[in-house]
Amino acid sequence: MMLLLRLFWEFFKTGLFAVGGGMATLPFLYNISDSTGWFTHAQLADMIAVSESTPGPIGVNMATYVGFTTAGIPGAVVATVGLVTPSVIIILLIARVLASFRQNKYVDAAFYGLRPCSVGLIAAAGLLVVKIALFDFDLFHQTGRLLDVFNVKALVLAAVLLILTRGVKQLKKLHPVVFIAASAIIGILFSF
Repeated sequence: MMLLLRLFWEFFKTGLFAVGGGMATLPFLYNISDSTGWFTHAQLADMIAVSESTPGPIGVNMATYVGFTTAGIPGAVVATVGLVTPSVIIILLIARVLASFRQNKYVDAAFYGLRPCSVGLIAAAGLLVVKIALFDFDLFHQTGRLLDVFNVKALVLAAVLLILTRGVKQLKKLHPVVFIAASAIIGILFSF
């Protein structure tokens, strides 16, 4: 029971402070990994990949995944409910009073101030994804070899995808799911 309460609390805090969408939850998940030991940074990279390639919001998918791996189906439900509860409460409160306060200069300034916060959280999440997916600092610390810092296969795949999605005009029109599926197949074939 304590584990379920802890899951709810950790994801409630994440849902309350991760302003900017699912990717903004990543710094919080990184912190949960460090403080609870429920999953490793490598598992976090796998969760990102799975959550990005499955339907639904990334934050909800990751909360469900962590909850399930930590405490089974009850854990998945509790973590997911914990993540979405702050949003539901805040939206209900805001919907009630927003119409009357929307013209208030302080409310308008608060909304304006949340924009850079969202950008910062999403940028931090992006940098964490790059660090986890393209670099292997743990291997470097074990071996001390500079080349072990780089995940060469992942860097090559990222470079190829960047060139294909930005440089080849015909491929720009393809849906991102095509690139996600192709990357999953390449990951399986080349044992990422």
